[in-house]
Amino acid sequence: MHPTLNIAVKAARRAAQLINRAALDLSMIEVTRKQQNDFVTEVDRAAERAIIETLRETYPDYAILAEESGFSGSSAEDGAAPENQWIIDPLDGTTNFIHGMPQYAISIALAQRGQIVHAVVFDPNRNELFTASKGSGAFLNDRRIRVSKCLRLSDALIGTGFPYRAFEHMDAYLSIFRELCEQSSGIRRPGAAALDLAWLASGRMDGFWEFGLSPWDIAAGSLLITEAGGLVSDLRGEADYLKHGNLIAGTPKVFAQLLKLVGAQRSAALPA
Repeated sequence: MHPTLNIAVKAARRAAQLINRAALDLSMIEVTRKQQNDFVTEVDRAAERAIIETLRETYPDYAILAEESGFSGSSAEDGAAPENQWIIDPLDGTTNFIHGMPQYAISIALAQRGQIVHAVVFDPNRNELFTASKGSGAFLNDRRIRVSKCLRLSDALIGTGFPYRAFEHMDAYLSIFRELCEQSSGIRRPGAAALDLAWLASGRMDGFWEFGLSPWDIAAGSLLITEAGGLVSDLRGEADYLKHGNLIAGTPKVFAQLLKLVGAQRSAALPA
């Protein structure tokens, strides 16, 4: 394992210890509503602090983009992405967590000049550690993983995330949902995008689409998928998904069919 990835794994495991302890008595957790249907707990904040402290012990000068604390560090002088930037979601699936549903994960990625080069997604409930380094493959608990061999959308199990904050594109979303209900073998909405993408990378799902995600939701998972042989893009088939937050992913064959289906619904005013 690359030394930098090793530090990210250490940070994820440290956060997991806090999350696991808190999960033993959810009634004691203070929950705050950030906006409609978007919650944060003291556990999110404590886990994020633990991650950042661990990362900064070794990489004190790296910029950080984290869900709860935002951006810290300096951008490149030319306005480009920072030379090195950690992208952190300390608890992806907070709504699941506060309801006692064991479907959430810690997501940590390192971007260099905007390109994701290391990724960790850790599921503390199943003790499943998904890791990837650019050019070195993707792994689940040290076992090499690959996307599934699914070739047809009609045979594919597709993951997604239903809109829960912004509803201006609901009609277009439901149109796509309706088409996929008819054209795929099933749709799943587990509620933690980082873990959904890790599952796609490991062959448990064959495709995924969602709109309005944040960089910390998808940074690590996107590298897991590409290193596992899958494809990831925005709605135009381009690589701007971290910027726009709209993502389509899948096995090579399913990705192409999913991208075509979603593209056919663009007339319903979906964002790029």
